[in-house]
Amino acid sequence: MNEAVEKSAMRKIYIRLLPFAVLSYFLAYVDRINVSFAALTMRGDLHISATDYGFWLGTFYWGYFIFEVPSNVIMEKVGARLWIARIMITWGILAGLTACVTGPVSFGTVRFFLGVAEAGFFPGILLYFTYWFPTYHHARIMSGFLVGLPIAVAAGAPISTGLLTLNGLYGLSGWQIMYIAEAIPTILIGVLTLVVLTDRPEQASFLTREEKDWLAGKLAAERKAKENARKFSFAEAFFNPKVLLLSLNYFGIVTASLGMLFFIPQIIKSLGVTNNMSVGWLTMIPYICGGIGLVVFGAISDRTNDRRWTLLVACILSTGGLIIAGMTMGTWWAIVGMSIAATGFYGSKGPFWAMPPMFMTGTAAAAALAWINSIGNLGGFFGPWYVGVIKDYTGSFEYGLYGLALLGLISAVTCALFLHIPNPAREASAAAE
Repeated sequence: MNEAVEKSAMRKIYIRLLPFAVLSYFLAYVDRINVSFAALTMRGDLHISATDYGFWLGTFYWGYFIFEVPSNVIMEKVGARLWIARIMITWGILAGLTACVTGPVSFGTVRFFLGVAEAGFFPGILLYFTYWFPTYHHARIMSGFLVGLPIAVAAGAPISTGLLTLNGLYGLSGWQIMYIAEAIPTILIGVLTLVVLTDRPEQASFLTREEKDWLAGKLAAERKAKENARKFSFAEAFFNPKVLLLSLNYFGIVTASLGMLFFIPQIIKSLGVTNNMSVGWLTMIPYICGGIGLVVFGAISDRTNDRRWTLLVACILSTGGLIIAGMTMGTWWAIVGMSIAATGFYGSKGPFWAMPPMFMTGTAAAAALAWINSIGNLGGFFGPWYVGVIKDYTGSFEYGLYGLALLGLISAVTCALFLHIPNPAREASAAAE
């Protein structure tokens, strides 16, 4: 009986929450990453060097870092429906205002406040999932949600570069049209969030009473098992060794990932591709591979009930791909290397984000998820800035990719040696059986 109730409940929850979460993250990432396509023309229009481009676009992540934890704690208090709607509406407005920048400083200023506006969205969604999904669903739901990321780049690439071709429409540059056009759907979906999302399962009209009771009992049993093993305070979420090691691992992954991501269109253009639309289509290749990696690694992680070693394989794959891309820079093989790296980067996310809820609950979990994400996302500042500096200094992206590969290796070593995290909820469930 319980098995039938579980299947029915989880099917309804997946159908209700996952498509909307994927769409929201798709829009978030389009608004975040479209700057990499705008740079194909915007850098020349505003006279921004590769170093300045890498530095100022990265101010987004400082805004993210400063406001991430407060945002997630507020969401825990006021509810996901209201807070995620607020996040989406404000970041949509700031994304559109990027069309008004006139130079490096104004560009960096808008990017910073875009990070402030979006802070808390990603860990907020992850926290929201812990209210609805038992732990043995976490890698799959995380991967299913995060698949919006490579889809955003793969689908957004030709859309963004296509909008660049509208240069001169209404007296605007193509990159200005792109920022405005891609911000509008985010604002509209932000308003729709108020209608679609339900804060907690007990408020869900789409579940039967029997399904609500089963889910409440399952989540309560998992929470009790975790808290019996160790209940963490809010302050401990910032200094717990496991949280800090997860943050180190994620910092390496994000720095390497975004250091490559924001320069992929320019790397492809350096291969001799002169048409911006062609650049957009070719940029899809690494991120299609990344989407496949997300789904496959997430499914493997849940099926084998393993997080650590699945994560390690993904880290090794991303490191190897960056080395291949660096060694073959200037040839089409560089796209192969970047595709391998993207598979590893995004394959790591399902098993990685399933790890913090294995030992944290409540407000501590909210703080830990946000803290890990905020530290990791500082890599979004350092990665592009570093690659831009190396590009200006050497005239090539090759050595920048080697440096990113070193960070991927640090993540792999951290995972292999230190990320042993028991799962009390699973152990309690196994004992009950």
